[in-house]
Amino acid sequence: MANLNETVSAERVHIGFFGMRNAGKSSLVNAVTGQELAVVSEVKGTTTDPVKKAMELLPLGPVVVIDTPGLDDEGALGEKRVQKARQILAQTDIAVLVVDGAAGLSGEDRDLIGLLKERNLPYIVAMNKSDLLAERTPADGHTLFVSAKTGEGVNELKEKLGAFAKSAGSEKRIVADLLAPGDLAVLVIPVDEAAPKGRLILPQQQTMREILDFHGSFITCQHTELKETLRMLAVKPKIVITDSQAFGKVAADTPADVLLTSFSILFARYKGDLPTLVEGAAALAALRDGDRVLISEGCTHHRQCSDIGTVKLPGWIEKFSGAKPEYVFTSGGEFPENLSGVKLVVHCGGCMLNEKEMQHRIRTAVSAGVPIVNYGIAIAQMHGILARSLEPFPAIRSLLDA
Repeated sequence: MANLNETVSAERVHIGFFGMRNAGKSSLVNAVTGQELAVVSEVKGTTTDPVKKAMELLPLGPVVVIDTPGLDDEGALGEKRVQKARQILAQTDIAVLVVDGAAGLSGEDRDLIGLLKERNLPYIVAMNKSDLLAERTPADGHTLFVSAKTGEGVNELKEKLGAFAKSAGSEKRIVADLLAPGDLAVLVIPVDEAAPKGRLILPQQQTMREILDFHGSFITCQHTELKETLRMLAVKPKIVITDSQAFGKVAADTPADVLLTSFSILFARYKGDLPTLVEGAAALAALRDGDRVLISEGCTHHRQCSDIGTVKLPGWIEKFSGAKPEYVFTSGGEFPENLSGVKLVVHCGGCMLNEKEMQHRIRTAVSAGVPIVNYGIAIAQMHGILARSLEPFPAIRSLLDA
């Protein structure tokens, strides 16, 4: 059983290892991690799918290490593997390009370096198999000579990764910057057939932990008990945070002088781009019959009869817009790079995605000229309470009046 106190994968630094087949990616991954994480073979193309491992890696701390298929894989299936490897870039915080030192940089390697620079992604070029090199070209700030076989340069590689990870550290908060020590928050958590049995979902857990870390207090209740819960309190709460599905009733029961928002809106700010997602909400009213709406979730779960993504959201959208759009659904790691023909993207809060991947998805939509909004913002807009739910963020709230 997993340790419930472990850092969740979405909050770990993601390190992606890329390179040509037989450059020694898997061997170097094993050398860096000190584990037989990846299968090693002399046969080209042994790694056929991205392999992920959450672990503690000194001096970095909690990380996700990702071994990827070769950039030069061949055939129709090989092309799909290469595409999978490139998709990993969307969630990579630090990239390690592993190069066969004797062969030097390939065209595919150079293309990847160009892509890394374009995305402003920290990277290291690990010239592997240094033990076989008679001569070495001078290394630059990105290049390091290593040998997965002898261990040469492996500790230096780990130190460089640690330095990158430290500089990439985020000081962003979920909710703590909205609270002073001693402030009280009320967390509204509906328990219905869609709620996971016997546990709370990740955004709720993370919000609770951050409030405790910053010496605030919270109480929880279901939306049906909110009014009575507020009546029993001896002190007025600073903020009410709700599950988006209960936004309508919670807004009606929350006093006007108490801040109100949702977990989804908090996470839009924490790991996404809240202003862009708020601007995207305006597209909901402009939908017309037949418009294609992409509804995307970052996790995979069993769909139920009242599923928010496939049932509730389409119902709310049609009632709000008066239109009958065409819906496309994606989940987990799948998100289309080509959004041609899509009129609107409605995305989940992204709690299971790391910040890099959530922001990549937003950038993909923006680059394609497609509005994007997340569940909580969309639901607040469709219930007429978006301005109310953005009161904790006055600068962003003002976008609605622009």
